Amino acid sequence: MKVIRAESAGFCFGVERAINIATTCTENGKCKVYTDGPLIHNRQMMERLTNCGIHEIGDYKSESEIDSQISDTSQDDKVLVIRAHGVSPERRKYLMNLGMRCKDATCPDVGKIAGTIKMHANKNYTTIIVGDPNHPEVIGLLGYAGGKGFVVKSNKDIDALPNIEGDICMVSQSTMFTDDYNDIAEYLKKRFPQTKVIDTICGATKTRQKDVVALAEKGAQAIVVIGGKHSANTVKLAIMAQRTGLPCFHIETVKELDIEALKKFDVVGVTAGASTPDFLINEVCNTLEKL
Repeated sequence: MKVIRAESAGFCFGVERAINIATTCTENGKCKVYTDGPLIHNRQMMERLTNCGIHEIGDYKSESEIDSQISDTSQDDKVLVIRAHGVSPERRKYLMNLGMRCKDATCPDVGKIAGTIKMHANKNYTTIIVGDPNHPEVIGLLGYAGGKGFVVKSNKDIDALPNIEGDICMVSQSTMFTDDYNDIAEYLKKRFPQTKVIDTICGATKTRQKDVVALAEKGAQAIVVIGGKHSANTVKLAIMAQRTGLPCFHIETVKELDIEALKKFDVVGVTAGASTPDFLINEVCNTLEKL
């Protein structure tokens, strides 16, 4: 079988940066490192990080108190790392007041979105965030809206918004589809012409989405998407693959490959989410090439 691997498959800059920050904080085993919720959305990589002394505590949304989950060791031997998805200002204040050393591994692209929201909130704008209201990135970003923020996923959500007077700033979760975001923006502007639309979809997301289309153009007969089921950008890649009209297989590891179904194809495209490590991608590609 011929395997076409997307050039953008694997870690993005923000994920690689977060992992480097967390592993550096262990100081070769001298320090115990905690992350407030999963540092990144890939279970297999988080397991590897645990073996390196990096421990996930708290919950998926970074909302629960974590005081009791921190082991009773010297404060000098502990470091708390803020996840790549970022947190709200209130959550950040809570974490900083725990008395531990803190390192911020928030993706710079997410940090820029937070800065954009905060700047406009200070000018009395109402913020509309397009994204998943239960995703930790969106939960964190909403905290910068100064109490004047809403999250929408569809036109129906826009219809359900109250009447908003004054200026509106519209931003996106960093892993949204560009076309979907533009469509929702146009719909929002019909109801609220005073809306200022800002493109906050990260460059890595746009590249990955284009690369999925490129796999189909290069002759792939089916597409395998590798990555966590809770990873927003990976789920979006799987949806993008389905939109090409080709059969799509979203898996987390090589064990989930449907070998019998894939045997029918001569050429298979492979891509992966921004939190998917190379060792998982290589295992899948090697297995497919042997079919």
